[in-house]
Amino acid sequence: MVIPIRYHVRNVTVRWRSTLATLMGIALVVAVFVLLRALAAGIEKSSAQTGDPRNVLVVRKGSQAESSSLVTREQLQALQYLDGIARNSDGQPLISADVITLLLAPRASGDGEANLLLRGVTPRGRELRPQVHLTNGRWLEPGKREVVVSENLARRFKGLEIGGTLKAGIGRLLVVGTFSAGGSAYDSEVWMDADEARLLFEREMYSSLILRPVDEVAYRSLTNSIESDKRFALRAEREVEYYAKQTLTAVPIKILASLLGSAMSVGAVFAAMNTMYAAIGSRTREIGTLRVLGFSRLSILLGFLLEGGLLAFLGGLMGTSVSYGLYQYVILRGITFGTMNFQSFSETTFQFAMPPILLLVGLLFSILVGVIGSILPAWRASRIPVISALKSL
Repeated sequence: MVIPIRYHVRNVTVRWRSTLATLMGIALVVAVFVLLRALAAGIEKSSAQTGDPRNVLVVRKGSQAESSSLVTREQLQALQYLDGIARNSDGQPLISADVITLLLAPRASGDGEANLLLRGVTPRGRELRPQVHLTNGRWLEPGKREVVVSENLARRFKGLEIGGTLKAGIGRLLVVGTFSAGGSAYDSEVWMDADEARLLFEREMYSSLILRPVDEVAYRSLTNSIESDKRFALRAEREVEYYAKQTLTAVPIKILASLLGSAMSVGAVFAAMNTMYAAIGSRTREIGTLRVLGFSRLSILLGFLLEGGLLAFLGGLMGTSVSYGLYQYVILRGITFGTMNFQSFSETTFQFAMPPILLLVGLLFSILVGVIGSILPAWRASRIPVISALKSL
């Protein structure tokens, strides 16, 4: 015979003081767990949203990132005449060479300085990245040491507002506009003319190439030609696939989420255990009465596990509600976060990303904490002798 669920629901609400303390502890654990996971998901989303599935990115074989790649001007000249590359309305091949380097800039908060990723692009490079659009000011003019910066960086660093200047070696770069890249990795970059950047930073080579095949057949032919030609020693892959792999920055945050979640869950387990022991201690006679009425030890064990799980579920519901409310606040206010990109060693900006599955994981995590914390108290309740239980005060 199974104990009615309403019996355990009633006991959760009757002992509201101890229940509330446990709920708050579990809610805190779940909120921290979900928010840290949301930070890691935000970094991964930024990389996943970068690039165009029609584009192909070309880097030197053996390099793990654009910043460590080298592509010669001779290779650019040879590749732009390959068959299968799409052309724009002016008949020009849609291929561009980029230059990647780092700049040091002071934070707007005054907390020191950080490296910024500067990308030298050509007019074709802007054409191949339609998600990047100007929001204020104007686009840069080659030869004038002008740059455009992402809105995220303009808010986080000094001198990146329109009209500001950015130190580059012995010279200065003038900020003439800001852009938005739809939450992609480009929202963490400063752009200037590619050839001007190469000359300014004394680079003989480019860092990478980006091109657009006319169709899927041309994609396979181009990538095969590029990678099989021993003269080039280059690697080609879809732009979106390249950036999907650039998620190493999210790994430390995921590890931190797991460590903090594990440490705090131990405390939450003991909180749930303490609450359930207190509940059982005050309901010993009730447990004896249930046994006399015919309820088995197994039904009592399962009943108290259910009660602990219900208690933790309510705490998890509170925690996920708090984390989701904070997520909505951050999104509506346009607040961004920054961390070190371990591929380029530059500042990466991102926002929270909280898919529904993450909230579900938070709830399941809370239930697991509650059930684990209830195992020993429930086992004790099921093993109390009937006579001793009925004699208790």
